[in-house]
Amino acid sequence: AVNNAIAGAGTHAYTHLPSREARSVMVAIKEVETKPIEGQKTGTSGLRKKTKVFTSENYLANWVQSLFNALGSETAGQTLALGGDGRYFSADAAQTIIKLAAGNGFAKVVVGKDALVATPAMSALIRRRKLYGGLLMTASHNPGGPDADFGIKFNYSAGEPAPERITNKIFDETMKISVLKFGDVPDVDLSELGVTFFDGFEVEVTDPASDYVAVLKEVFDFDMLKDFVARPDFKMVYDAMHAVTGPYARRILVAELGAPESCLKDAAPSPDFNGGHPDPNLTYAKELVGIMWGDSAPALGAASDGDGDRNMILGDHFFVTPSDSVAMIAANYEAIPYFKDGLKGVARSMPTSGALDRVAAALKLPCFETPTGWKFFGNLMDAGKCSVCGEESFGTGADHVREKDGPFAVLAWLSILAYKNRGTKPGEKLIGIKDIAMEHWGKYGRNFFSRYDYEEVESDKAAAVMDAVRAVIKANPKGSKLGGFEVETADDFAYTDPIDGSVAKGQGLRFVFTDGSRIIFRLSGTGSSGATIRMYIEQYSSDASQYDMDAQAALSPIIKVALELSQMEKLTGREKPTVIT
Repeated sequence: AVNNAIAGAGTHAYTHLPSREARSVMVAIKEVETKPIEGQKTGTSGLRKKTKVFTSENYLANWVQSLFNALGSETAGQTLALGGDGRYFSADAAQTIIKLAAGNGFAKVVVGKDALVATPAMSALIRRRKLYGGLLMTASHNPGGPDADFGIKFNYSAGEPAPERITNKIFDETMKISVLKFGDVPDVDLSELGVTFFDGFEVEVTDPASDYVAVLKEVFDFDMLKDFVARPDFKMVYDAMHAVTGPYARRILVAELGAPESCLKDAAPSPDFNGGHPDPNLTYAKELVGIMWGDSAPALGAASDGDGDRNMILGDHFFVTPSDSVAMIAANYEAIPYFKDGLKGVARSMPTSGALDRVAAALKLPCFETPTGWKFFGNLMDAGKCSVCGEESFGTGADHVREKDGPFAVLAWLSILAYKNRGTKPGEKLIGIKDIAMEHWGKYGRNFFSRYDYEEVESDKAAAVMDAVRAVIKANPKGSKLGGFEVETADDFAYTDPIDGSVAKGQGLRFVFTDGSRIIFRLSGTGSSGATIRMYIEQYSSDASQYDMDAQAALSPIIKVALELSQMEKLTGREKPTVIT
């Protein structure tokens, strides 16, 4: 093998082998017998299990080989991207995946330096370089380490999470796999930028930020942002939570926009996220919350999760709910040059509050309510029907990529702040995040929203809660009263995709009341053990005197109804949720 070092990050001027005949020789393949392993069912978020499961014999290799078997002959001669959030086992997993790619007909693997690539950056890399697809080694916002979680997912040629037709085929292949095909190549040094050539196969170690930053520069006005960040009266803090977006934040905020290094918090990626839980919410990002509720708080606080697809936005003593965040980004689209011709449409997941719907109505835009899962937004984007979308689970995005995008949301809010303060002179009070929110609510009203997460509930107890809720739905048709709230609709949400006609059923138990208030229950499958019960509560108000109220206080009556109808404490034994958002 020959290594060709890259002179500078981001360049693609590599020296390739001159001999076409030498390139036509195939890597020798080593076949290893294996047998099916139970439980390798793949969802939209890929396969997530405890790290010890993934490190057991052939567990990772079986799934990757099953993916390649499912994809079939179309992988021949293609280029595969590879990276992840840097969690424990990623370095070893990357070498296994490279060898399997070599043994299954791929011509090239493009892997991020140190095997790091944030999830939205993977989507950008695939789209910008027109790659066949990419593998992400991530369990998203779940903890990392030998006793924690690992995961893997496949993104297809538009940069989108694998569609169901592929994930179903992967599972079918895992049930009948018998042989692993490894390319006979040595481990590749992933710490050095450059291209390593083998017979008919090559591995490019790339700067994981270059293509992503290039895409973001097509979306945002970096000159405007740089001027705003340079204001002496503006300060921000970005908490990378010891996860993958630390290097991206340093590249974007410090190197590109000129922010001081001191604006970065916990920006060095760690295999176990420094023992933390890399989930950007008010519970797990409590140090950032402490900064933003402290004396002399910065104007903008932001955080992202393990793999960089989630975000949290904070102002001085102020929290922007993810539901409000996507609505406010859509309402202020003029601050973002990418949307200079207007928005095509907007979309939100069903549990997300209706704040976005009110903006869409005012802007005369189509607004789509989808099941939870980014793939539903991807279909709309590919059809040119959606520009901005979001989920209440701290996911916000746009059609520049096909994944939710944490840094995008941070730069969107930085853009809104810069745009709103165009006329603010030095010495005058900056228009802040709370000011922008209050102005928004003054125009559209406020959708008070909260989510209660009960994590790692025993599966039988979680099922009992959902059964209890189903019984209440069955007993309460339209016109029934629940704690003073009149039922408009009570059902199990189903969605017919307007693009491909596919039907998704069983997407969440919901009560919609005549005043627009909602109670929703869902089981989340993003953990690696037990079940997470999510309870969503929403109530709309057009009373300006209430806009500054604490959401928990405003929602107290409807929260009481939700807890009672679900028998949450009785059936789970939990007196309070693990996380309140």
